Amino acid sequence: MIYIYNDFGGTHTTSMAAAFHLKLLTNGNLTKQDILSVPYFNKLTKKDTGHILFHGIDEDDNPVYTIGRRNSKYVVPALTDLSDILLKRYGQREKIIISNTSPTVPPFMTAGGFFSRELGIDWIGVPLLVKGAQQCHGLIHHLVKETKRVAATSQEQVIVLENKEYQYKIGKKDMYWKEK
Repeated sequence: MIYIYNDFGGTHTTSMAAAFHLKLLTNGNLTKQDILSVPYFNKLTKKDTGHILFHGIDEDDNPVYTIGRRNSKYVVPALTDLSDILLKRYGQREKIIISNTSPTVPPFMTAGGFFSRELGIDWIGVPLLVKGAQQCHGLIHHLVKETKRVAATSQEQVIVLENKEYQYKIGKKDMYWKEK
């Protein structure tokens, strides 16, 4: 299987999802250091958009990647079509799972990403990003577990998970998800 986590910038929730997937993070109280040490977390810029970044190999020998898609609604369909072409052309039985982490983003992370990545004001953005990451880490962890579960049980070769059932509820301490 090949896992590709995607969101707007490809540097916050996707990096955390890859880190949970690869067991670089554990679901618990995350410190500022835990969050800022996640590979690629708050490191990517606009020029990195659309590049598929390798994060590592999981415990089942599956590669894990991330991609930032910005506002483009075409990146995921293009990935899906290219995956189909390559799998059919080369007769592979590989599964490719494309999982959207955007629904897990809380308001603090949105604001922090804007200040830090768009405006370059890290002294405002980074604390907001850390607070946002601390708020949504449980939801990201659950999303990764669900992504792995669907990958293991689906018969499809290319699986696109929009994860719209995941939401961050403004005004609540914790996020929630609706079970299918």
